[in-house]
Amino acid sequence: MVDLLGRSGMTDCKPLTTPASVSQAVTPSDQPFENPTQYRRVFGALQYLTITRPDLAYAVNRLCQFMHSPTEDHWAMEKRGLRYIKGTLGYGLRLTPSDSSAIHAYSDSDWVGCPVDRKSTSGYTVFWGAI
Repeated sequence: MVDLLGRSGMTDCKPLTTPASVSQAVTPSDQPFENPTQYRRVFGALQYLTITRPDLAYAVNRLCQFMHSPTEDHWAMEKRGLRYIKGTLGYGLRLTPSDSSAIHAYSDSDWVGCPVDRKSTSGYTVFWGAI
């Protein structure tokens, strides 16, 4: 996480307590981001980070939808995620082996939940060996 902040030039940024704005919708803007490669590189690192930081999953998923044509607004949202990481460097999941072989599966969906494109979202997770 510290390396990601350093590569993004966000080492000295002000930390935040939430990874995404809860009051501002993700809307497409007209001003394209000048360096889409940088956006994708940081996004890829954030996506990898969600393995042990599920608290980032929603914000990273929202940014993923604009990866092919990011705008300045999307870059600002990605920087917000980085500021959240700065404030939560001690967070994460500890992955340890389990003696259990139980399988637990969960799913959820939100039909036509996005006000921008009216698309439905769904997700699932399966745990093997979880208690």
